Amino acid sequence: MKSITIKGSQRESVGKVATKALRNAGQVPCVLYGGDKPVHFSSEEMAFRNLVYTPNVYTATIELGSEKFEAILQDIQFHPVTDKIIHIDFYQLFDDKEVTMNIPVHLVGSAPGVLNGGSLRFPKRKLRVKALPGNLPDFFNADISKLKIGSKLFITDIDNKDCTFLHPDNTVVAQVRMSRNATAEDEEGEEGEAAAEAPAAE
Repeated sequence: MKSITIKGSQRESVGKVATKALRNAGQVPCVLYGGDKPVHFSSEEMAFRNLVYTPNVYTATIELGSEKFEAILQDIQFHPVTDKIIHIDFYQLFDDKEVTMNIPVHLVGSAPGVLNGGSLRFPKRKLRVKALPGNLPDFFNADISKLKIGSKLFITDIDNKDCTFLHPDNTVVAQVRMSRNATAEDEEGEEGEAAAEAPAAE
């Protein structure tokens, strides 16, 4: 997984007065958890732009002087009026310790059902996984090229070698549903397949 470098300074004082002064100076108070003890630091708000305001997911390399920490963004707080970042929590990564993250899903191909007028639904744009940091992918590919009207792509159809999905096996990632614009040819094909699968009445 790609990483973004965040350069900051360790905070000696963590009280409300010191925190307010940091924010007034354009700095964001942060805490890094997961190590032997929490690490308090701050960095300019602009340093987090590519980490926060993006549909992609990245790890963060936090540089505090001569020290470097690999981490993931765990929680972020915004000002209720201005939407400025006012606090961020990070979680430290270790090569031998699994971590949980939400990974984006990219759709690949064109669904025949959509070409025939069906409606594509994409309820799972991110999938929650557990894996070692080195095995975290940038995204998952979901091939929808075989989805006809009424077809579903389940999480078990996603290629996943080094991660554990934290969703039930019947989780629907994408599907093509009937719409008023669906062509008669595709509708009849779906009905014919359903009839072929149904047991004969005795």
